[in-house]
Parts: sequence; C-alpha cells; structure tokens
Amino acid sequence: MPGKRVDIDEETWPVLKLLGQDRMMTFQELADEAFADLLKKHGRPVTLKAALRKSAASTNGKSAKSANVVPLRSRRKKRC
Repeated sequence: MPGKRVDIDEETWPVLKLLGQDRMMTFQELADEAFADLLKKHGRPVTLKAALRKSAASTNGKSAKSANVVPLRSRRKKRC
C-alpha cells in the first residue's frame, strides 16, 4: 500500500490523538474510517467487492446500488 503524507494543523492533532485513545484506535484506523465514510457519502464503493457489484449492476441495466448474487453450486465428487 502506498504511503502518503498528511498535514494536520496543531489544533486538530491533539483532538485526533485523544479520540484514538478513547476509542482504542490507531491514527491509521481513524483515517480508514473517515475515508470510508467520505466515499460512502459521495456514492463511491469502498471495497473491491462493492466496486465489482456496482460495475455488474451498471452493465445489467439494474440500479447502481447492487447486483444480484448467484451462489455457485458446490462440486461434489462421485464416489466409486
């Protein structure tokens, strides 16, 4: 995963640090949650699975929220 540098102002950093301590989360976990919420707010898929479902739904002419999931049949070996 690529690393990125984020500048946080001096007033916000202690508040984020305290929030992380209160919730027993690292800064990375707080950032992951914040970016996931931002993507959901703007209707963007957060995970690869969600992106594939959205893509499949758009190609099938269905709503862009999700596609129908068809479970695969398990292959059972015949006993001799």
